[in-house]
Amino acid sequence: MPVKKVEYLDVLTKTGDKTGISKPRGDVHRDGDYHRAVHVWIFSESTEELLLQLRVDCCLWDISSAGHVSAGESSLISAMRELQEELGITLPKDAFELIYVSIQNRTYKGTFNNEYDDVYLVTIIDPIPLEAFTLQESTVSAVKYMSFEEYRRVLAQKDPDYLPLANDEYGQQLFTIIEKRYKENAEARSLTIEKQLNRYASISLSAELTGLTAADKEALTLLVKAAAIMDEIFCLQVWYSNPSLRDWLNEHADKSQLDKLKRMYYVINKSPWSSLDENEAFLTTADSAVKLLPKATKSVSGWNGLEYRTTFPSMKPPGASFYPPDMDKMEFNLWKDSLPEDQQKEAIGFFNVIRRHNESFLENMISHKTENSSSSLHDLYVVPYSQEYYSLLSEASTLLRSAGDMASSTSLKRLLYGKADAFLSNDYYDSDIAWMELDSKLDVTIGPYETYEDALFGYKATFQAFIGVRDDEATVQVKLFGDHLQVLEKSLPMDNIYKSENVTAAPIRVIQLLYNAGDVKGPQTVAFNLPNDEQMVKDRGTSMVMLKNVSEAKFKLILRPIADVCIMKEQLELVDFESFFTHTICHECCHGIGPHTITLPNGQKSTVRLELQELHSSLEEAKADIVGLWALKFLMDKDLLPKSLAKSMYVSFLAGCFRSVRFGLEEAHGKGQALQFNYLLEKGAFVLHPDETFTVDFEKVEDSVASLSREILTIQARGDKEAARTLLRKYSVMTPPLKCALEKLETVQVPVDNVPDFPIANQILRYIN
Repeated sequence: MPVKKVEYLDVLTKTGDKTGISKPRGDVHRDGDYHRAVHVWIFSESTEELLLQLRVDCCLWDISSAGHVSAGESSLISAMRELQEELGITLPKDAFELIYVSIQNRTYKGTFNNEYDDVYLVTIIDPIPLEAFTLQESTVSAVKYMSFEEYRRVLAQKDPDYLPLANDEYGQQLFTIIEKRYKENAEARSLTIEKQLNRYASISLSAELTGLTAADKEALTLLVKAAAIMDEIFCLQVWYSNPSLRDWLNEHADKSQLDKLKRMYYVINKSPWSSLDENEAFLTTADSAVKLLPKATKSVSGWNGLEYRTTFPSMKPPGASFYPPDMDKMEFNLWKDSLPEDQQKEAIGFFNVIRRHNESFLENMISHKTENSSSSLHDLYVVPYSQEYYSLLSEASTLLRSAGDMASSTSLKRLLYGKADAFLSNDYYDSDIAWMELDSKLDVTIGPYETYEDALFGYKATFQAFIGVRDDEATVQVKLFGDHLQVLEKSLPMDNIYKSENVTAAPIRVIQLLYNAGDVKGPQTVAFNLPNDEQMVKDRGTSMVMLKNVSEAKFKLILRPIADVCIMKEQLELVDFESFFTHTICHECCHGIGPHTITLPNGQKSTVRLELQELHSSLEEAKADIVGLWALKFLMDKDLLPKSLAKSMYVSFLAGCFRSVRFGLEEAHGKGQALQFNYLLEKGAFVLHPDETFTVDFEKVEDSVASLSREILTIQARGDKEAARTLLRKYSVMTPPLKCALEKLETVQVPVDNVPDFPIANQILRYIN
């Protein structure tokens, strides 16, 4: 007689994190260890019914499917497996929506069940015929459908035929989520989304093309098409079901006013999460795409198969689609630390995603676990971008190479050929050097750069593109900043031991933007300083691109109206575009100075990004802002900038604080700006008056700026994550003065940001399509 295999469970801490220890299931319950289980609810949208199963062990009606998460297995994989084993339903990961996590603490007959239950919802369009199920005889004796309202009633009455849910809160959350989705008033929802849309002001962005050669104009057509592919890749990077949601919204936009508004707001955010609302979802799975799976269950005569909604969580996943959706930091770090050193560097690299062996194992319709499917340290593996997005990158590579054949500038040819190669090789070093050395009237930035979307670690880069025409006059004017980076580095308000001796001058290009794509959702950037790779920064420095027409639009439509509301009349005239644009330049330059590659107190070499992880982006944005303000004053004192800017730069900066904080405190720029505003207000550098307007105290602001600069730079230099967390927790909050200012701006309906329209690029894309 075969020996029954002992099931092991991962032991968790009281906060739900993995300890790295696994024990037999019986021992876990005997000792009261925290562990994880999955609950899967199947909900029929058309009938508003839940599927229930009759359990063999207790003869009571219960959750559609449930089970423990075995040691080395992930939550999502367990949910997929349990559904297949118990009911014979094989579904892909985009059918499972994690709606919440419930904690249950129970004692029963001398055993303890301290359990984290990951609760998943599978939304199907119509009920699955009962004869389509394949029931696991040892576990399930029958299934049936019941309206969620009736199920809620029998549970409330404690009907003895139904197994109680884990706790009262569990049931309340489940029923509230379903009720809100399917009972919401369409008119009220339309008004909400319309209000969200009205925070953006439309602006048409174009540029004079007369300076381009005929060959460059031909290349421009191919470049716009290649840039559009960056949108496709970014859509995948945000969330794996994001493309199907986008396509569904596009197809159904004409069905109603609400459908039209949903699509319009999706286009701005490029996801179901609102950038200006702390990434709160403005759509639900009930708005998402419907897919048909003919072979998800046993075939039934006259039934085409199971139709389900592709899902996304209500809370934006911190790891986006760079990591398995149910992977946590502990699991990643345990796996990473088990790898050889070179593979560890690859795991935390910019240009790859992390996937599971088990995920593909189950999605290939193989339903039962195998021996190698339960090794937690080795379930994860690295997939380079060149493989993960091969079909899209291959198409973009071909377009870039063809554009390079046409380009009139030697440096542009080199860039385009280099990026074409990098898309296929996954090695971006040479192409980034070519980008930094670009000297062309037609300016192109394309590839994986920013890491804001990876809120889990800040490791993985998103694809984006910016295409513009160089503004030669403005480019000459800003050369001053790049030429003085080493001087600024040596004079930074931090201990000399942390300063670099070989800061490379940052080339600065000012362009008129023609088109952007990829990771350019929500609030629009006015400049960027790249690359972000610390090795590249160490070897070659960085380069900066300023988007002048975007800056002009933001100042005219947003910053000036903000100043009219928030700045005291006596200082209002000090808010001007020159100060705003000059600080933007200095902000980007200051990304290139200060700590990047660092030496930890124990002597180990590292980088600021690796040490601060998910806190890095917010603190780095705050550093570039506040050190940029310090640098402007330094350059004035050296007679390199006119001293007439002294007061206007501080007041323009103050007005700009309210602009950036409106992006939301979950966004890196907004969080970093809140830190600076609250710090300077606490120090008396900013003053709130009884009429709820603000001024700058010119006697205090200079020292306060230097003090905050020193604090942030020192945290970065030491790689002190705990100090970074403390600083952000204290100051990156919605304080009463900030809230007061934002409420006033809401009352007078000052736009939060711009939505750009690109007439030249749109014409090209319409012609191509």
